[in-house]
Amino acid sequence: MSWSLERAEDHLLSLELFGMKFGLERMRRLLTALGSPQQAFRAIHVVGTNGKSSTVRMAAAILEAHGVRTGAYLSPHLATFAERIRIGDADLDPDRFGAVVERAASAAAKVDRTLAGDEHVTQFELLTAAAFSELADRGVEVAVVEAGLGGRHDATNVLAAPVAVLTNVGLEHTRWLGPTLTDIAREKLAVVAPGSTLVVGPLEPEVEAEVAKVDARVLRANAAEGAPLQGFQRTNFAVARAAAAALLGGLDDAAVLRAASAATVPGRFEVVGEAPLTIYDGAHNPSGIAALASALREAVGERRLIAVLSVLDDKDAAAMLRELVDLCSGAVFTASQNPRALSPATLASLWSQLSGPPGEIEAQPHEAVRVARELAGDDGAVVATGSIYLVADLLSAPGTRRRSVL
Repeated sequence: MSWSLERAEDHLLSLELFGMKFGLERMRRLLTALGSPQQAFRAIHVVGTNGKSSTVRMAAAILEAHGVRTGAYLSPHLATFAERIRIGDADLDPDRFGAVVERAASAAAKVDRTLAGDEHVTQFELLTAAAFSELADRGVEVAVVEAGLGGRHDATNVLAAPVAVLTNVGLEHTRWLGPTLTDIAREKLAVVAPGSTLVVGPLEPEVEAEVAKVDARVLRANAAEGAPLQGFQRTNFAVARAAAAALLGGLDDAAVLRAASAATVPGRFEVVGEAPLTIYDGAHNPSGIAALASALREAVGERRLIAVLSVLDDKDAAAMLRELVDLCSGAVFTASQNPRALSPATLASLWSQLSGPPGEIEAQPHEAVRVARELAGDDGAVVATGSIYLVADLLSAPGTRRRSVL
């Protein structure tokens, strides 16, 4: 009998002790052991600081609406690892996910025996290989693939995709990608195959300078083609539309509108309640929070807004809070299950230093949202943000989510 979802997740979580290791040699060996599945489909490869998952889901929906058998690979997940692999408009079935992880784990065990020292196939490499293997087995024509971290040394950078996407570039993961926007852009743009097409969203001038150096046809998404979506999701949809058009050579407007109405992005400006309006968003860096703040101004208007906040300790929490402090009438500080979450007291102190409105501390995320909704009142609004791990906790029943730190 094949592995269950729980068995597969146990194995994946056990690999976290090996952490993140860059380089493509382990990934290439693993894919060879699986029969080079990445060669069985064309791909749209999505890199960037923010908006990758939204762009992946939207591009896949547009392709599906045009009759293309499409798959997607995303990260991170919210409730279960199986969310990371999608066929058409559905996450992979739990039993199927268990089977594909078992197959990839068997191949990884063989690869591990060929590696020197304490080298091991990593969690992300195993997941990525499992995804590519399943996408190939299911006859996917096009896979829309989200890079994990950076691009140059990311496990997904084995695709030589005919279309690459750079959503945007912000300062994040500087320890691994470099201290400047230019450094980060170079790492992300390293996925662009010579002679391919690169679709870009709104970019800073120094990033544009790096884009000009790539050996690719460059297409800039037209924000006016963002469909009837709110805030930053309009931009993400415009980028997704441009990517799908680059791959297919043209689009049917009616099919695009069907895709816009059908595409859902859990945890990204997701409305989960009314009276008060309650929104969950996984923005987790200053540029993401700035985009969220702009969308909130449009969606919330003059309503009293209460923020529920949790931030990881490797983020610029002060800069993130600064984007929200003038929008909010109050805040509730909490902590996700992730052990790297800043303490609520630390967030409250930063908020106070920014002269923020009164805030409360509630360690348990679900309870923090309940308190925030009471503070907002039926005519107000609540936004829970600062970490995708916070959103994952909130979208799962208390105590049911399998904790992951990667």
